[in-house]
Amino acid sequence: MMKRRIALVFCAALLGGCASLDERLPAGAPQEAVLHELGAPTARYAPLDGQPARWQYSSQPFGRSVINVDFDAAGRVLRAEEALNEGLMAQRIRPNEWTQRDVLREYGPPARTFGVANFAGTIWAWRYLNGAIKRELFIDIDTGGIVRSWSTSMEPEPEPRLLRRR
Repeated sequence: MMKRRIALVFCAALLGGCASLDERLPAGAPQEAVLHELGAPTARYAPLDGQPARWQYSSQPFGRSVINVDFDAAGRVLRAEEALNEGLMAQRIRPNEWTQRDVLREYGPPARTFGVANFAGTIWAWRYLNGAIKRELFIDIDTGGIVRSWSTSMEPEPEPRLLRRR
């Protein structure tokens, strides 16, 4: 029920009006404005290692969005952005440096996790849109909790039902 409510909030927030995220949550806006626009966050992160406080709004595992809102020390918006943005992934993800904690702070819990025979660890996956194209982000996290690599791919479409002949 909670996941359904979050998905509905995201649909309303993303489709409500045609205002961009920057227009709805401009730099300098107070936390109250964020709560009014997006509701309660799905995760809150305290300032850490020079990074600002962050509220995260994730629609995973069923949705395709993770919005991060960063705040200054006074609780005012520094920036609000869609984290699952292919233009930002190469700038942000740091293989061999990032830990599982960094991944959660940037993208929140994954839509799914799985293992493969040729990697000793777990692959975390998020669903997102690149325009109208359904995509997935994969981050490979080793058994020590260190990010080793990442990639993106088209999201597989379900197989069509085979028609039975009589």
